[in-house]
Amino acid sequence: MGLNSHLYTTDDQPGSTPSMMADARDAAEKPARATTASMQSLLAHYFETNPDPASPAPSPFHADNVYALSTAQSETRLPKEVFETSHVTESAFVPVDAPKASPSSLVAQDDWPAAARALINSLMQDNEALREQLHQQALHLQTAQGQADSDALTPTLNRRAFLREVHRAMADCRRYGEEACLIYLDMDGFKSINDAYGHAAGDAALIYVAEALNGSVREGDSVGRMGGDEFAILLRHADLKSARIKAMKLEAELMMGTFEHAGLYLKVGGSFGVRAYAAQASAEAWVSEADAAMFLAKKAVR
Repeated sequence: MGLNSHLYTTDDQPGSTPSMMADARDAAEKPARATTASMQSLLAHYFETNPDPASPAPSPFHADNVYALSTAQSETRLPKEVFETSHVTESAFVPVDAPKASPSSLVAQDDWPAAARALINSLMQDNEALREQLHQQALHLQTAQGQADSDALTPTLNRRAFLREVHRAMADCRRYGEEACLIYLDMDGFKSINDAYGHAAGDAALIYVAEALNGSVREGDSVGRMGGDEFAILLRHADLKSARIKAMKLEAELMMGTFEHAGLYLKVGGSFGVRAYAAQASAEAWVSEADAAMFLAKKAVR
C-alpha cells in the first residue's frame, strides 16, 4: 500500500483485522463516552443522594442505561462509517465522520426525569452563587490592596507604595525617554505644634499638609508620606523647571494658609527639595537625593 490517501468502508476494507476494527470502534465511541460521562456524573450523583423509594425499578434514563443507549447508537452507525488513512499502519485509521452524541440526541429534554432537571437547575444556581462569591472576594481584595497602600493617618500613599510608584516611573523614563521629578518636603514648625497643643494638633497639621499636596498634583502624579512629618511628590512628565515652580507655589501656599484645631487657627510651613530623574540606581537612591536637596534648602533658610 502506498502513502497516498485511500478511502475504505469497514465492510469492504481489504486486509482489515480484528485489531483495526476494534481501534475504529473505540475511536467512533469516544464522543459518545464523553457525553455519557457527564450524564452519568449528574444522574448518578442525584440517585445516590436522593433515592426514590416509590420508583424501585431502574429508569430507562438511569445512569447505567445511558451508556447502553449511546453504545447502541454507535453500533448501529459504526459499520457504515468511512475511514481515511495516509499511512500503512493500523493506528493511522481514524473516523472521517465519527458519530456525535449529545444530551439532546440521547433523550429529548422534555422527556428528562424531573429529578435530573431539578439537579441541573440546582447546579446552575450553585454556579451563579459561586460567581457572586468570587466577585465579592475580588472587591474585598481590591479594598484590602488600597488599605495596604494607604498611609495610616493621611490621605496619601505610605512609603512602600510610594516607592513602588517611583520605581514604575523610573522604568517608563528608561523605556520611553520620559521626564519625571521628585519633590521632597519636610514640615517646619511641626514639633512646636506637637509640644504646644498635643499630638491631636500634630495629626491635624499632617492631614492639612497632605490635603494641600494632594490638591496640587495632576492625575497620574503621586503623593506619599515618607515618615514622621516628611512627604514626597512624584511628578510624571515634568522637567526640573516646572517641578521647582510647583515646589515654590506649595511653599507659599503653606506659609499663607492656616488649619483649624480645637477652635484655634494654626500655621505650619515646609522646606522643599527637588530632583529630576537622571538614571538613578534605584527608587530609594532618587528619593534620597531629593531628601538631600530638601536638607540643603532648610539649612540655607536657617
